[in-house]
Amino acid sequence: MKLREGNGHRRLPMLMLALIAAIGLVAAACSSTTPKSTASTATISTSTKGSITFWTWVKDMDKEVALFNKKYPNIKVNVVNAGQGSDEYKKLQTALKAGKGAPDVAQIEYQYVPTFTITNSLLDLAPYGASALQAKFVDWAWGQVAKDGKVFAIPQDTGPMGMLYRQDLFDKYGIAVPKTWDEFAAAAKTLHDKDPKVYLTDLPPNEPGAYVGLEWQAGARPFDVQKTDTVGVSLNDTAAKKVSAYWSGLVKDGTVATDPDFTDAWYQGLASGKYATWLTAAWGPLFLQGTAKATAGKWRVAPLPQWSAGEQAAGNWGGSTTAVTKQTKQPAAAAAFAMFLNSDPQSAALLNTDQSLFPATKALLNDPTFLGQKLDFYGGQTVNQTFADVSSTVVTSFQWSPFQDYVFSEFNDTVGAAFTKKGDLDAALDSWQGAVVKYAKEQGFTVP
Repeated sequence: MKLREGNGHRRLPMLMLALIAAIGLVAAACSSTTPKSTASTATISTSTKGSITFWTWVKDMDKEVALFNKKYPNIKVNVVNAGQGSDEYKKLQTALKAGKGAPDVAQIEYQYVPTFTITNSLLDLAPYGASALQAKFVDWAWGQVAKDGKVFAIPQDTGPMGMLYRQDLFDKYGIAVPKTWDEFAAAAKTLHDKDPKVYLTDLPPNEPGAYVGLEWQAGARPFDVQKTDTVGVSLNDTAAKKVSAYWSGLVKDGTVATDPDFTDAWYQGLASGKYATWLTAAWGPLFLQGTAKATAGKWRVAPLPQWSAGEQAAGNWGGSTTAVTKQTKQPAAAAAFAMFLNSDPQSAALLNTDQSLFPATKALLNDPTFLGQKLDFYGGQTVNQTFADVSSTVVTSFQWSPFQDYVFSEFNDTVGAAFTKKGDLDAALDSWQGAVVKYAKEQGFTVP
């Protein structure tokens, strides 16, 4: 499954703070069902009864549900595909505002968890024992869902970023696998000079998730959510400027392409050898395998180039969580499902083998069978091992904003537009910063 924002980049901005009062009423109505104890060692009885609805765009979850029912036989799980990403979120926000119609459990991407916590829409799972699961998940993923002793979602899968590259093209043009971004820039020029029809990579102007993942690796920290109504915005900090200056040079030199991704032309570019690398996430290898079948055996995987030789740092692009809404009337049953689905070893393994989700659990990321899988499409490489190693280098101190929809939509109009026009990326970053700060203040946030 391809975990990305898709058309969600262009979703209409949400007036989150305007919803707080309305959704707060729903939260109050549900508060009587929350356990009084907040001990992290709390457990949910296997005899718990209830019927819950789970909204997800992941297909064919029957095996995971059946596994859950072996432990919790009295909880019925109704799985509903409410649309991917933006489609689901729109329905979810509408139901939450109306005070009815929301699911008990919902799949939510990491970057949108704050959008729902800011409106007090997600149940704190710590009283149900979720805090005890922390050690099961990679640190940076847990940091995306838990704060100040509260747990608002359970990590489901992740997208640590690496580099897929065409070994045959590297051999043909005498290109070594770049280990630093300086080497990457030199390779981009060499390759394009030798064959103007080939680019070392494509930097899509419509893909803020990927670009922010590259900033994440470089140390950019665009947001600092200090309090419910106070959010620091630093979209043009020093690290972000470093990334923009780097890619601005390559774009202006014409040594990298700037084609929109996930279009017919882009798919053809991957299959035809127009792009010699794809800077992507851990879900990318299987996605590419199904997209460019004729190139089987020609691709390899490697970590992202580093800003300094010998460093080991990565960003993340994509991945989802499982959260319980405060509208649920079966909080214990819903919490039991959200926790079991993603933390039970067998269930987590099924999510990987049956749904092709890259794991968030430490157990699976260290499992010899998982790590040792060799893919013929990648010349027999142990692709999972490479991305598992990358996962351990994703920096934990990264936060998303409570208005990420707007942030991503403005990326397309500022930074993305500068890519397309080969314009000034530094100025575009400043415009992005200004637009987001203005929007945040208009929504009632304090921006220090």
